Amino acid sequence: MWLTNAKLVLPDRVVENGAMRLEDGLIVEIAEQPVDAGLDCGGALIFPGFIDMHGDMIELELEPRALVDFPMEVALGHLDSRLAASGITTAYAAVSFSKGARSGEQRSFEHTNQTIRALNAFRQHCQIDHRIHARFDITFDNAVAVLEDLIRDDLVDLVSVMDHTPGQGQYRDIERHITLVAAREGISLTQARQDVATRIAERSRPESVIMDNLQQVAALCKTHGVALASHDDDTHEKAHLMADVGAVISEFPVTFEAAKVAAERGLLSAMGAPNAMRGQSYSGNLSAREAHAQGLLHILASDYHPGAMLPAVLELAKSDPNGLAGAAALVTSNPARALGLTDRGQLAVGLKADLAIVETHGFTRVVATLRDGHFVHSIRQLSTTSVAQRAVA
Repeated sequence: MWLTNAKLVLPDRVVENGAMRLEDGLIVEIAEQPVDAGLDCGGALIFPGFIDMHGDMIELELEPRALVDFPMEVALGHLDSRLAASGITTAYAAVSFSKGARSGEQRSFEHTNQTIRALNAFRQHCQIDHRIHARFDITFDNAVAVLEDLIRDDLVDLVSVMDHTPGQGQYRDIERHITLVAAREGISLTQARQDVATRIAERSRPESVIMDNLQQVAALCKTHGVALASHDDDTHEKAHLMADVGAVISEFPVTFEAAKVAAERGLLSAMGAPNAMRGQSYSGNLSAREAHAQGLLHILASDYHPGAMLPAVLELAKSDPNGLAGAAALVTSNPARALGLTDRGQLAVGLKADLAIVETHGFTRVVATLRDGHFVHSIRQLSTTSVAQRAVA
């Protein structure tokens, strides 16, 4: 099958009017001019399918309102369609084990363990490639035992370690965090201040315990070949520490200082597509656009909204030294490299035919998504046409 009359977003440039031939789920030929017959893309852009290494949406799909639980087949089925409609063909569902969650609650050991196992049971029926990103609160004392069981059963594809104790990391600005808690929970600033103080007290752990948990998790990941990411690096000391234990990704660095050290140590920095699209972090931390301008942004993740991936890429393309091809790498080849996905992430002969076809005139949107050469999303049928005949007409 040929896709023709398309702008091809190659690793180093954009071919203004080219064509691609797909066969047996792979890209088998790329032409830098239209072919005589094929599916007419009408001048749309063709990107490699987007790779999302951190999306929080599955937890929201499973519990769309407090204490309202949805079945996994309903939640995952809906999320699968949303991701495909956003041009995402490989998605790492971020599910969390957090200290303080009560049994059965979201992010508790029981709930998250069940979520991971249910995800694995259903993902074979999905349109896109779903993988598991296990987020471990390093203050959670059972983190190592939980992770060991899941990795042994081959249920985890990426691990990130985090510490959401207020006063550091993502919540290093205590006063801003208190204000956000009050707004989110609909409570007074006084009550929010008390709640934050209680959370700090409950989550505090001796540094020796934190280090032991971190080193054991890192050793497990290294032994089993699972990629390790840090989360919310805020100082050069933390960035160095995470590089020392073998992290390959720095997720959502909150300061230039930490992002710079991470890059110098060879980590790829990942930030939220909503941050890049909006031009600011909702929590007041490092702007993805500013990080990009300094050469410190390598990966964009959907974070909490898959629809932000495409507009974030188009926004950053305006200032990227390599234009659209450079910005596209943030959601394609760079995450593929960080996660060891050698069979995808570029429009290149021999790689998977995972594609996002994007219309940019009028209403910018993903009009079709292909996984392994098959359409998994389409808002209109591409017509079979003869380019030569159209030119004559």
